[in-house]
Amino acid sequence: MYTAKGTLNANLLLKQHSPLVRRLAHQMIAKLPANVELDDLIQVGMIGLTDALARFDISQGVQFETFATQRIRGAMLDELRGTDWLSRGTRRQQREIEDAVRKAEQKLGRAPTESEVAQQMGIALAEYQDMLTKVRGTQLVYLEDIGGHSEERDDFLDRHVVDDADNPSALLQDHRMRSALVEAIKALPEREAYVMSMYYEHDMNLKEIAAVLKVTESRVCQLHSQAIARLRVKLREH
Repeated sequence: MYTAKGTLNANLLLKQHSPLVRRLAHQMIAKLPANVELDDLIQVGMIGLTDALARFDISQGVQFETFATQRIRGAMLDELRGTDWLSRGTRRQQREIEDAVRKAEQKLGRAPTESEVAQQMGIALAEYQDMLTKVRGTQLVYLEDIGGHSEERDDFLDRHVVDDADNPSALLQDHRMRSALVEAIKALPEREAYVMSMYYEHDMNLKEIAAVLKVTESRVCQLHSQAIARLRVKLREH
């Protein structure tokens, strides 16, 4: 790993630790929405690895891989935060929808219809559906969920992305999260469940889904946003 002059061999270390970049990218992408590209994360991670090489100081007594992991993950998170396109207003509307879904569900003891959620919000059904269309593309995990904002609140990736794949605590936590998500999807209204299955399992686009359901693409967006709101409510309870 060192040159004849006793300095770090940058090219050798880049080649040796590129699998680390890919592993971190795969771990992170599993918790992110489908619009995030794996190759983009890997590219940014390699920049983080290069930065780690430039900044590493062996006299600090830290292993290079440990130091590099922090720099790589940090570079990826910085990139994700920089490309988080949902506006604060849109995010606020999504939170309002989730809050109304939760309250309506508690009152009714079942999954509320769109009309019932709209009634809970005190708005007309058409206005509520317009809100669902505006928050199209919203995701199960927000970047604000990923980055902790206080010392009391754990970072999402600290809780759900670990380097040690054999960590029993992490495996158990991941199993519980997956089980909670499966149960939440099973509880979705039939048409919303179809949308989620076609979009995420069968990789169908909005136009294809709309053709199957015989509705407009806009309506598919609404159903998708409604389903995501329900799932986020369930996962937050988890």
